[in-house]
Amino acid sequence: MSLFNHLLSRALPLWLLFFIIFLVLLGKSQQEVLQVQVGIVLDTNATLAALSLRAINMSLFEFYNTHNGFKTRIVLNIRDSKRTVVGAAASALYLIKKREVVAIIGPGNSMQAPFLINLGNQSQVPIISFSASSPVLDSLRSPYFIRATHDDSSQVHAISAIIESFRWREVVPIYADNEFGEGILPYLVDAFQEINVRIRYRSAISVHSTDDLVKKELYKLMTMPTRVFIVHMLPDLGSRLFSIAKEIGMMTKGYVWIVTNGIADQMSVMGESSLENMHGVLGVKTYFSRSKELMYLETRWRKRFGGEELNNFECWGYDTATALAMSIEEISSNVNMSFSQTKRNTSRDDTGTDLDDLSFALSGPKLLQALATVSFKGVAGRFQLKNGKLEATTFKIVNIEESGERTVGFWKSKVGLVKSLRVNQTGIKISHSSHRLRPIIWPGDTIFVPKGWEFPTNAKKLRIAVPKKDGFNNFVEVTKDANTNAPTITGFCIDVFDTAMRQMPYAVPYEYIPFETPDGKPRGSYDEMVYHVFLGEFDGAVGDTTILANRSTYVDFALPYSETGIVVVVPVKDEREKGKWVFLKPLTRELWFLTAASFLYIGIMSYTATLTSMLTVQELRPTVRHMDDLRNSGVNIGYQTGSFTFERLKQMGYKESRLKTYDTPQEMHELFLKKSSNGGIDAAFDEVAYVKLFMAKYCSKYTIIEPTFKADGFGFAFPLGSPLVPDLSRQILNITEGETMKAIENKWLLGEKHCLDSTTSDSPIRLDHHSFEALFTIVFVVSMLLLLAMLVCRRYRQESKSGEINANNSPTDGNMRAPPNQPTDDNMRAPTSPPIDDQVLEPPGPALNEADDQDQLLNDEVNVGDRNEVDIIVEVDPTLVHRRNLITSKTIPTRRAALFSRIKSA
Repeated sequence: MSLFNHLLSRALPLWLLFFIIFLVLLGKSQQEVLQVQVGIVLDTNATLAALSLRAINMSLFEFYNTHNGFKTRIVLNIRDSKRTVVGAAASALYLIKKREVVAIIGPGNSMQAPFLINLGNQSQVPIISFSASSPVLDSLRSPYFIRATHDDSSQVHAISAIIESFRWREVVPIYADNEFGEGILPYLVDAFQEINVRIRYRSAISVHSTDDLVKKELYKLMTMPTRVFIVHMLPDLGSRLFSIAKEIGMMTKGYVWIVTNGIADQMSVMGESSLENMHGVLGVKTYFSRSKELMYLETRWRKRFGGEELNNFECWGYDTATALAMSIEEISSNVNMSFSQTKRNTSRDDTGTDLDDLSFALSGPKLLQALATVSFKGVAGRFQLKNGKLEATTFKIVNIEESGERTVGFWKSKVGLVKSLRVNQTGIKISHSSHRLRPIIWPGDTIFVPKGWEFPTNAKKLRIAVPKKDGFNNFVEVTKDANTNAPTITGFCIDVFDTAMRQMPYAVPYEYIPFETPDGKPRGSYDEMVYHVFLGEFDGAVGDTTILANRSTYVDFALPYSETGIVVVVPVKDEREKGKWVFLKPLTRELWFLTAASFLYIGIMSYTATLTSMLTVQELRPTVRHMDDLRNSGVNIGYQTGSFTFERLKQMGYKESRLKTYDTPQEMHELFLKKSSNGGIDAAFDEVAYVKLFMAKYCSKYTIIEPTFKADGFGFAFPLGSPLVPDLSRQILNITEGETMKAIENKWLLGEKHCLDSTTSDSPIRLDHHSFEALFTIVFVVSMLLLLAMLVCRRYRQESKSGEINANNSPTDGNMRAPPNQPTDDNMRAPTSPPIDDQVLEPPGPALNEADDQDQLLNDEVNVGDRNEVDIIVEVDPTLVHRRNLITSKTIPTRRAALFSRIKSA
């Protein structure tokens, strides 16, 4: 032993001894590290795949440098899929059978994924893709497919939020005709249905289409009115599409282009020329928060690879490699990383294939479970799978310009569109306003938001159907020129539509087409007219078309422009008294007697006001109080010909035999006059607009009873999803809220100004001469009686006075008067009065004044006698003479008595 040690120490230098010891330890450590085979299937010649491979290698290198204590190491086996489905399938099959890989990273796109997913499901080898984003792959329902990226369907709500914010009503998706392009369509349809946006047309373009075929498809889109296009394809086809679109004039003012993240995430590899062709395009781009992990990676990336920009797929590839390394290390202690030696199908013959005896990985279930639970903060955000894929919560909205992209806003789940992520927007609902985004430069280098819909230059005029009807022509009337047979359309509805169309922000050519038969008869009901709009025969329907639920399943209606509701009209009974003795009602009997006794004529004038008050009190009563009374009474009910009210009445339980039709207000009135007993009606069931027109002419004879039934009024009908509907509805609001609607209503609906539009019959009755016949008779009779009484009284007075005069002129005092016209002698004198006393009289007072009056009266009579003494003798009333003598004897002074004597003697 000592000799051996001596030889060893002599033969081997000390440094060599240490070197041998190092090799032994190194070999031991290498035996303890487990190398795990992992396959990669990518299009290695593609730029994107090459950059992704750099990211995967960089991830594993940095991960194991920081985790040198791990017992496992991933060994990559890279295979080129050669950009074909078959190439990807062959590569995956080789890796599973020959290399016995425990997992495969790839494939690079959604078209190559289905076969690989089925292969991985059969062999229990997880297929992990960071770039196959089509939602169609979820339909395979393979637990061994892991999507280390975002599903394309996660961005459809961001797209619909943009569409809704600018109030566009129609869109056209343009997509690649493959699994990648078609996968997003069902989710777009659902998202647009939620905001009532119509997909007018789906434009599928094959990746193998020539430029001429692409141009032909775009020309087809130009002939359509829709101007909002959503592009979902990969950058290669997208670059060709926008180049051709710019060439034929589809990148000008009025067009809207929105690209999904299939293009927006890869604009860095598209080139400057492609960005110039996409000037004004909006893009929905995957957003990664600016974490320190991402910034450190960008720094290392630029240092290692120069000016190459790090994109989203490279970040997902980097995190995918890290997650796989962590999961393999987790299961390495208790899971066999080899494949089973027992084949699934051991039978081999000349018809067999390599798939018949495919073995399966023993580590598959455990590795799948580890991948499902792994969680860490990666460069692309939190890496945590949910239902086998990463979830997206934020997208960036970019505006593509010639120099690159410009961020105009963001979309956040449960929040919607926001201008900035720095503001706390939690709890805010999806915005309906474009102000949620920063200013956008649209195609044509304009800042004005395109309306998203235009009439093509080669489009024909809109064919607008109008109903042909015989009555209620105030709303719509179709007349034809006797010479040219050209139709003329007029009416309230036509004026409203013409006014609204003139106020539209763009020109809309249209023409009216009467819905009639060749011989000028109505072609059918309003329901049939609306249905022909649905069939495409007409582009719209204008007239007194009521908005109904069943009609709205075939067409879209603009906002109503008339009063709503359906009412019942019945005649009224006039219970007001208008007979000869109606004037006696205001006053009681006692008051009449009192008035007649004290103020006969004055009482009649206070009477006038009472009579007026009584006659203006409502006394008109409806013949039917409620519609239930109609159902119980069994009377006939009228409805307008062709109206939907016929079906409403049948639904309410009225027999069809009791329902009568009318076409005009005059016919309706005539049916009321006949009554049910003579084949007429006792009530009419019609819409408020028609009833107003009827009541304007016959308001004093009819009234409206309860209840009022709901209806949405008249509306203009257009095909489902027509972009005219929202714009026209806004114009209708402008018309109805202003003075324009009043002017149109005054023109067509308020012609009967002599009759108040009332439903309560509160108008005062108009009196005629018959109402005052008795009053006039009484006044006349009373006046005649008074006149007769006056004449009788006068005659009586005259007769009484004549009798007294005759009695006084009788010869009782011995003095005889000469007959009339006979001369008298000087000795004939009038009777003398008693002698006047010579006593001093009292001072004149009131009696003196009275005597003066009597004296003057007597002098007047004497003078008259003097003037006529030649011809006549004036008779003097003896009583007057006697009274004069008495007064004179007492009160007249002596000088006046002497004067009187001289007058008498003369």
